[in-house]
Amino acid sequence: MALIAQKGDEFESPSEGDKDAKMLVIYDNGTESRDLLMRSLQRALNKDKTGRVISKLDAGPLFGDTTENETGTVYVLRSLSEVPEVADIRDAIIKIGVTGGEVKKRIANAENEPTYLLGRVEILDEYKLYNINRVKMERLLQLMFSEARLEITIKDRFGKPVKPTEWFAVPPFAVAQAVEAIQNGTASNLKWNAQAAKFVSLK
Repeated sequence: MALIAQKGDEFESPSEGDKDAKMLVIYDNGTESRDLLMRSLQRALNKDKTGRVISKLDAGPLFGDTTENETGTVYVLRSLSEVPEVADIRDAIIKIGVTGGEVKKRIANAENEPTYLLGRVEILDEYKLYNINRVKMERLLQLMFSEARLEITIKDRFGKPVKPTEWFAVPPFAVAQAVEAIQNGTASNLKWNAQAAKFVSLK
């Protein structure tokens, strides 16, 4: 992930004739570039089919603007499990869930719970819920991403087969898009298309 922290004055590109500009870009690994050209970044995004632009740094609260009626948290997790059935695909899947408590407490025993694929997890995103039923929220999110639900069976600590149901083969930005759709009231018209890797309208 990269943050465009600053954009310099635009100038005409001698090779392409289009407007270009130097940018200060800060990457999520702590490094930065002060001379990255705007057009170069655009070309890189266009080449990568999974590349996306995040226009809002904060999705904000859902269905409210006060913490007085906080009803839960939508969380997005990445698996760090070493279970053979999971290890090769863990970078391509995320867990989408809703809790009424703190996410860190919820995942404290993740490595011992099949629902977390018997491994530690990394918190990618959290979205606070206000004045909304968290059970209904969870059902809505899982319905929106149902086509990309991970079908997997693993054995728990006692050798019993378990099928975790809250893992999906979608990128984290898709959850941010779902949250925004829920906020603006268009979620019921959208569903994630796994083949196209994007939301499609049901109308």
